[in-house]
Parts: sequence; C-alpha cells; structure tokens
Amino acid sequence: MPPPAQRAPALARLFNLEPAETPAVLAGLLLFFLLFTGYFMLRPVRETMGVAGGVDNLQWLFTGTFLATLAALPLFGWLASRVPRRRIARWTYGFFVLNLLAFAAGLARWPDALWLARGFYIWLSVFNLMAVSLAWSMMADVFSSHQAKRLFALIAGGASLGGLAGPLLGALLVSPLGHAGLLLLSALLLTASAAAAGWLHHWRDRHPFQAGEQAESQAAANLARDRPLGGQPFTGAAGVLRSPYLLGIAIFVLLLSSVSTFLYFEQARLVAETFPDRNRQTQVFGLIDAVVQTLAILTQLFLTGRIAHRLGIGVLLTAVPLIIAAGFLWLAAAPVFAVFVVVMVVRRAGEYALVRPGREMLYTVLAPEEKYKGKNFIDTVVYRGGDALSGWLKRGLDLLAEQPALAMSAGAVLALLWAGTGWTLGRQQGRLEAPQPLLSGPTTTAALPGERP
Repeated sequence: MPPPAQRAPALARLFNLEPAETPAVLAGLLLFFLLFTGYFMLRPVRETMGVAGGVDNLQWLFTGTFLATLAALPLFGWLASRVPRRRIARWTYGFFVLNLLAFAAGLARWPDALWLARGFYIWLSVFNLMAVSLAWSMMADVFSSHQAKRLFALIAGGASLGGLAGPLLGALLVSPLGHAGLLLLSALLLTASAAAAGWLHHWRDRHPFQAGEQAESQAAANLARDRPLGGQPFTGAAGVLRSPYLLGIAIFVLLLSSVSTFLYFEQARLVAETFPDRNRQTQVFGLIDAVVQTLAILTQLFLTGRIAHRLGIGVLLTAVPLIIAAGFLWLAAAPVFAVFVVVMVVRRAGEYALVRPGREMLYTVLAPEEKYKGKNFIDTVVYRGGDALSGWLKRGLDLLAEQPALAMSAGAVLALLWAGTGWTLGRQQGRLEAPQPLLSGPTTTAALPGERP
C-alpha cells in the first residue's frame, strides 16, 4: 500500500482536482447535501398531498406555484440589489428558515387542514427552485468556467447524496417527530447550508483567480462581493429579454420544465391507478427517489466532469433530451407503470448528473448580476411558468383524447426541441469562455488519458 503522501495525489487525479480546490469542493458538497437532505425529507409528503387533492386538479397547484413564484421574484430582486453578494445566500436562507418554523407551528396546531397542506405544497415548490438556484448562482460566482467543468459534477454529487439521505431520514423520523418535527429538522439543515455558503466566499478570497480565469483582479473581485449588486428588483427579467444567450437558456429551461411536467402528470396518473393506498404511494415515490439519486451519484463522480472536459457542455445538455424523446415514444406505444419507471428514472438521474451541472456551467461566463438576478428569473419564473403552461396543455390533450399516446407524442417533440436548444447553447458557451489558463508548479494537475496537460 502506498504511503498517505502518495494516496492523496492519486485521489486528486481520480477526481481531476487541484490541491487547493479540495476544501472548496468538500464545502460545496456539504452545502448541497444539507440543502437537499432537508428538501427530500419533505418531498414525498408533498407528492402525496398533491395526489390527495386529485390528479385532475394538479394543474391548479402548478398555477398557484407559478403565481407564488411571480410574487417572490421582486422580493428576491430587492434583496439582491441591497445585500452584499457574499451575504445573499445567508439572508435568503434565513428567510426560508423562518417560513419553515411558521409552517411547523401551523402543522402542529392544524395537522389535517387542507388549506395548510396545499399552501405547503406550493411553498415547498417555490422554495426548492429558489434555494437551489441561489446555491448554483453562488457556485458560478466563486468558481471560474474552467474550474466548473471539472468540479460542478462533483459538487452536484452532494445534492444526490442528500436526495438519498433525505427520503430515508423522512421515513425513519416521520413517526417519532411528525410532520412539524421534520420541518424543524429541515430548518436546522438549511441554517448549516447557509454557513457553508459563507465559508466558500472566504475560500475564494484566500485563493485568487489565476490569469485567464477572471477578467477583473482578485482585489476587485473581493471588493465586488462585499457590495450589493444594485439595480431594480426586475432587472433580472429585463436582462434576460435583452440577452440572446440568456434568452436561449430561458427557452432551454422552458422546454425542460415542459418535458418534466408531462412525465410528472403521467406519474401521478399511473401511481394513483396502480397503488390506491396513500402510504404505498409515498413508499413508491421514495423508492424512485432512491434509485434516481444512486445512479446520479455514480455518474457525477466518474463521468460528468470528464464528459464536459473532453466533449464539451453541449453533450451534457443534449444526451438526456434525445434519450427522453425515445422514452416518450416508448410510453406512447406501451403506457404502463413499468415502462414509465424506466423513463422517469433515466430522465431524473440524467438531469441531476448531466443536464443540471451542464446548465449551471453556462452561467460561469456571465457578469455577477446575470448570475444572480437573471439566473433566478429563469430558474423560478420561467421554470414554473413552463410547469403551469405545460400542465394545462397536458390536461387539454388528455381531455381531447382518452389515449395517453397523443400527450406522449407531443412530449417527444418537446424533448427534441430541448436537445437542439442545448446543443446550440453549448456552442455559444464555448465561444464566450475565457482562454484556458497556463498552470505551473505544484498546482498543476496531472493529465488524464486523452486530456491535454
């Protein structure tokens, strides 16, 4: 066995890390692990609440979520305009912690209130997108584009680990703690995640960008993170409309959410038909989550970074949509639960392991205001708008024809458009990316087979 001094570099080579990056990657892993553990503890409960309200009424919940997202957008824009960049995550997550405490008190007082259950469903759907979007905004701010290609997949592994731990903790603790207790535990995890976000900014302060990684000097970059972004609450929306690149990302996210919604509605229908018992439904949702996260972790650790480094971001953004287009056609021919599970697992695992890291890499070449405000608008309003529109479209197609083949065929068309948009964005990101910096000395990572040193 090699001595410890030799094992550490070997581990760094395995994951394509530079020595100084290891603590930051671990902090990023921890941030996403804590965030997703807290969310996924509550997700199976939310899904059961959605089915309990009636599968035919899901489009109303999606519309309510979209309206709530519209209301949250100016609040986040106001905060981002006035709070220093390095503190945006802590202030936003602190607000969400207060929300969780309020819901916990409400569920303890009115555990069977339908209005509270529906309100929590909508709130959790808004919280999920805003909290995750903000975490990735910070990652795009702290890491350079070249670092993102190597590191974002590893960091995203923390989300998948949290996606595994969350449902298990929820299943184990829901009986002794109840729903209110789970919300209190989620609030504690979210607080710790905010602390990890603050530490990452301090790490960037201590490790300057290298030549070619950042246009501004390190001193200027540190000073900028101590200042608010400025501007108006709706600057992000206006910036997306003015930028062809951001508009392309918005179209990509709109198509992604539409494809996801088509599959989500089909999931609700097939699960309700196959498993009438609510407890069994929650178990099925949890099992699907566990399989998805396991596959995502393995892909993130050993494949995603190498694919991005060797083949480019376009491959990350295109492969899954093409597979899902074929999956929709399979569902159109055989609309049964077993086929759906295969398609859904591939879609979600592929999105977590390939599409999501690739999508976040697109933002690393943009200015800070676009990374926070523009990205937040796309990840929340555009995404939930796509949910609402495609939800009503799916419902209309189901009413037009009792056979699900029509909706699945429409889903295949959307997936192909999604793939084409992803490929175009990958090429645009490559043109905007800064030149690869020259590395020397002890920070140079040994080249992997087929890679340039």
